[in-house]
Amino acid sequence: MKFELPILPYEIDALEPYISKKTMEYHYGKHHQTYVANLNNLIAETKFENAELETIIMQSEGPLLNNAAQVWNHTFYFMALNRSNKSLPHGAIAGAIQRGFGTFMDFKDTFTKAGVGLFGCGWVWLVKNQNGQLEIIQEINAGNPLRKGLTPIMTCDVWEHAYYLDYQNRRLDYINAFWNIVDWNVIEKRFTQLS
Repeated sequence: MKFELPILPYEIDALEPYISKKTMEYHYGKHHQTYVANLNNLIAETKFENAELETIIMQSEGPLLNNAAQVWNHTFYFMALNRSNKSLPHGAIAGAIQRGFGTFMDFKDTFTKAGVGLFGCGWVWLVKNQNGQLEIIQEINAGNPLRKGLTPIMTCDVWEHAYYLDYQNRRLDYINAFWNIVDWNVIEKRFTQLS
């Protein structure tokens, strides 16, 4: 199976002013594309040549795992962004956030602190654990919650390439901007498909 860079559900400049067209050209157009190309090269003539992406993530190690996880993580991240969507959590995900964190503002604050506080590069995730409860976790580098038996619901990329062109070293400013482009319709759909 040959993996391809997924088509964004919005124009390359659609996330401005929160994420610039230039950042998207580098982050999506170059970084994400490179992970896809590397993955295709690494799986050629191996037992993973026709495997699903999730299988590669669960069964591989080293560079193969890193590139597979980065393809999956970036796709998951980009597909849940939408500047035109000004909604807040609603439906089942809103209730789960309230049960797990108290208020949306408490959740947002906890998620933001996890993203800002992650040392180095990686991801902050909202996941559903084996007990059906929501958790916020940090993953360094190409870490993916699937390997821990957790179900990803939402993520924020806190690698510098996600924000440095727009925000330089101000990760907090980037994460605060991220809240303006979270597509809660996508997050709700992901959550309800698990229930």
